[in-house]
Amino acid sequence: MRTAARLGWLALWLPATVWAGTVQVTVLARDGQPLPDAVVTLEPAGPRAAAPAPAPVTIRQEGLAFVPALTVVPVGSRVTFTNQDRFEHHVRGTTGSPLQAAGREEGFELRMGGRVEGQPAPSASVVLNEAGPVRLGCHLHGSMRGAIYVTDSPWVMRTDAQGRITLNDVPDGPATVRVWHADQLLDSPPRSLNVVSVTPMQFETPIQPRRRR
Repeated sequence: MRTAARLGWLALWLPATVWAGTVQVTVLARDGQPLPDAVVTLEPAGPRAAAPAPAPVTIRQEGLAFVPALTVVPVGSRVTFTNQDRFEHHVRGTTGSPLQAAGREEGFELRMGGRVEGQPAPSASVVLNEAGPVRLGCHLHGSMRGAIYVTDSPWVMRTDAQGRITLNDVPDGPATVRVWHADQLLDSPPRSLNVVSVTPMQFETPIQPRRRR
């Protein structure tokens, strides 16, 4: 009787422990080198997981650059831009592919004066309620580029300098992997994989990152 009770307890406990796996993805650029700052999204089959909670984020405009150059935020997050430079800046956020026809751009525009010594940095904010990439630019300084990736998935990470990410607690079974990078012109085709306890994957892309100034 004691053995039967123990087996019944194991039957309840085992599914919870084998249901989560680890996915390790290495993203490569067109030349075969690791691709840093790529956003990797994993979408398990089955019921969709709850979206992560919104979080406040700050992006600085400093030294004629967006800092950080890439920010990943949950849907519904408030993003605040602060101008640390002494001269005026503009923030243009556009969605969609850069190959879209003219006149179809959507997004937001903000404008901030230059920072004055002894006073708080000028700032402006926006709430991002739509999932997907937002490309950042400045009308006044054309070399300024940045990006925000807005996500409704809990399984999203940006690649490190070696082009790698590791996602834990992913449901076992079929899943889809998508990769986005600020320098791509078109979306890379998604890839399929089957998640087990530890699942490595190499994702080749046609993306060749531009050299940053």
